[in-house]
Amino acid sequence: MRGEDRDSGTLFSYVSCEARVPADHPLRAIRAIVDEALEVLSAEFEALYSKIGRPSIAPEKLLRALLLQAFYGLRSERLLMEQLDYNLLFRWFVGLPMDAPVWDVTVFTKNRERLLAGEIAAKFLAAVLGQPRVKALLSNEHFSVDGMLIEAWASMKSFKPKAGSDDGDDQAPPKADSGRNAERDFRGKRRSNATHAFATDPDAQLYRKGDGQSSRLCFMGHLLMENRHGLIVDAMLTRATGTAEREAAMAMLERRKSRRRITLGADKAYDVSGFVADLRRRRVTPHIAIDGHLTKTGKRRKTAIDGRTTRHPGYLASQRLRKRIEEGFGWIKTSAGYAKTRHRGLQRVDWQFVLTAAACNLVRQPKRITM
Repeated sequence: MRGEDRDSGTLFSYVSCEARVPADHPLRAIRAIVDEALEVLSAEFEALYSKIGRPSIAPEKLLRALLLQAFYGLRSERLLMEQLDYNLLFRWFVGLPMDAPVWDVTVFTKNRERLLAGEIAAKFLAAVLGQPRVKALLSNEHFSVDGMLIEAWASMKSFKPKAGSDDGDDQAPPKADSGRNAERDFRGKRRSNATHAFATDPDAQLYRKGDGQSSRLCFMGHLLMENRHGLIVDAMLTRATGTAEREAAMAMLERRKSRRRITLGADKAYDVSGFVADLRRRRVTPHIAIDGHLTKTGKRRKTAIDGRTTRHPGYLASQRLRKRIEEGFGWIKTSAGYAKTRHRGLQRVDWQFVLTAAACNLVRQPKRITM
């Protein structure tokens, strides 16, 4: 028979958030890995908070909420708080009871800023990778590195001459009735990072990835991937410059401090004689793609990779596997919605990028652990 469309509200509910989440939901396996990593970081959290005063948002709940924002690509923390208010799955993952009030978004943001000073994102990534069941998946011999551009949260209209530069104001004055968002004419004007800076985010820079491409206001994110399962073992963000990719690669290799010889796969942008020589001095075999394009004079560019590297079958394997790093970049840009950052300042954008890289690992680890 047909049921009645009647709103019969109940006074009490005896069903918890735990009971609402299916037993085979992917977030259950991820929650177990996250909780184990947060327990390792308990001493780090204790050092960031005072012993007196009012209790703040628990850092464990804070990080779980930020991970949800990356998992589901929520565009803002205001939308994250809205989802936490009525989404039972989100409440369960963060650890909020059914009747617990959701934090104000400004309070949430202020508490998130506290974790920047302790470099919690990088330590959380290391804590996840240090778990025995995750560590068994990692290769300690073969790695790949690459970089990507992340669009900054700033407008091209804020790209103004630096104080003391001789260029003056290269922008025509706006019309009197043009309103707040006045039009600007940049045609025929020379602007560069040496003479101009962005008022909204001075750390962002104009950069173009290659010839024929437009310059964009961006940062540059870097990932170091192990080749066995394609998991991210290190991440960092820098200003966008022509040497940033190679400098970041050396910095991430220095942090690993491996005593045994390893291989490093990379694309043509890393085929530079100085960089290859530095790798060899550090007992790193450069499995780098050969950049042999024709120069403007019609001559073939001289590569830094020679036959002592390319003659081994491992070189071809590294060249095939290094392309898997694009899977991590693709997830960060599309699923996590980090093609354009929602923050300003190098330190804040770097922190969020590293945490998003950790979230990318968490999404991919449960299936590999059960293999």
